[in-house]
Amino acid sequence: MNQTFLWVEQLKFNEQGLIPVIAQDYLDNTVLMMAWMNRESIQQTLETGEAHYWSRSRAELWHKGATSGHIQKVKAFYYDCDADTLLLKIEQVGNVACHTGARSCFFNSVSLPAR
Repeated sequence: MNQTFLWVEQLKFNEQGLIPVIAQDYLDNTVLMMAWMNRESIQQTLETGEAHYWSRSRAELWHKGATSGHIQKVKAFYYDCDADTLLLKIEQVGNVACHTGARSCFFNSVSLPAR
């Protein structure tokens, strides 16, 4: 692995070699989606400046927006204090991150009990 990416060795991947990643709008901090990355998708993301994920359902590398045009331009890349979750601050091209056509995947609200 390139010297620039040595910090990746600190990350805690699961048994499948994956780590969860949150994509967040870099301007207004809206949480857009959650996905998975492996070492290859991290490297592709850092080399291209566009988000690449690992598709668990297709078992393949996935360049976000390659077919829809809704690419994610990475503005900042973080990992958390436990090194087991990633955060991408992104510019969402087309303002659509969800496969349903919604801006964010998090649009299902749960009613909380009155307290």
